[in-house]
Amino acid sequence: MNSLGFDKAEKDTKIIVAMSGGVDSSVAAVMLKKEGYDVTGITLRLYNQPNASKSKSCCAGIDIDDAKKVAEQYDFPHYVLDFQDKFYDGVISNFIDSYANGETPVPCIKCNQTVKFSDLLKESKKLNADALITGHYAIRKGGLKGSKLFKAKDKTKDQSYFLFATLQDQLDFVRFPLGNFLKSEIRNMAENYKLIVSNKPDSQDICFVTSDSYRDLIKKIQPEINQEGNIFDINGNKIGIHKGIYNYTIGQRKGIGIGGQNQPLYVKEVNKNQNYIVLAPIDQLQKNKIFFKNINWLTENTKNHEIECSAKIRSTQEELSGKLVVNSNNGYFLFDKLISATSPGQACVFYKNDQVLGGGWII
Repeated sequence: MNSLGFDKAEKDTKIIVAMSGGVDSSVAAVMLKKEGYDVTGITLRLYNQPNASKSKSCCAGIDIDDAKKVAEQYDFPHYVLDFQDKFYDGVISNFIDSYANGETPVPCIKCNQTVKFSDLLKESKKLNADALITGHYAIRKGGLKGSKLFKAKDKTKDQSYFLFATLQDQLDFVRFPLGNFLKSEIRNMAENYKLIVSNKPDSQDICFVTSDSYRDLIKKIQPEINQEGNIFDINGNKIGIHKGIYNYTIGQRKGIGIGGQNQPLYVKEVNKNQNYIVLAPIDQLQKNKIFFKNINWLTENTKNHEIECSAKIRSTQEELSGKLVVNSNNGYFLFDKLISATSPGQACVFYKNDQVLGGGWII
């Protein structure tokens, strides 16, 4: 059995590597090429951003060129697929709609859920590939069926949170060869391979937002949602005027234009239907029960169960212990201690030790 779990020689195992033009996916492609696999690189043209900076871009012009050069250097085929329409429909449109509805989207999850592990995966199967390879920092364990998802070895780079919406048959088809490496090791490998991207910065923030603020993008694409409305305190007193609800997210403190007389004020509620926001002191935002919908399971189906496990509501936080209560495809998580600033549209992802059990969308 080879390193990707197939019972055949590496040269007979055809793999598609999703190459974003960054160091991670480039190393993944070259590493597997050196192991003898039949490698084909594919880069998705997701949007046309000629002014994208290197630190924020992903799958724009400069990244496509970098991916091509890596493929040429190590002599494997490379193709570019134009997925701009799919990316707009599956990611950018959802991003704008979420803010317009008073939610806080997680576009990286939507990108994995739609473009990468749906559209690109289908294209990979059309090319008779055995597996789709990505540069995500996560670990997949198991055989060709019923595989499981775990956190990466490098916990500072772990991306398992962004992969919770991957369907079981998709997880069975994809591989994450970087999951057992530290980021520093991948950088060293890139230097040893003499890749032109070895010193390229990691992409940051939201790849398709090239200005200083996502608000500029929303204003440009959907200017009609830029409607002023009232700002209230928790007692229902009007204390100001907001600049359009898409400018505000739950837990936000900066950029509101209103300060508390005795203590800082944070956004507690964003009401789309009546176009107002509510501000409150931080202690008013704390809670220990989070409700969610549309659970995606990456373990045995646990409908109508209670599970002692941990969860997190954003990628940058440590998961916290508590109890998961599931009723069909919805449920709630009861944390052992208070947390703050949860927003509809974000993801609540469940863990048991290092394993990802699944996750749902916060409501």
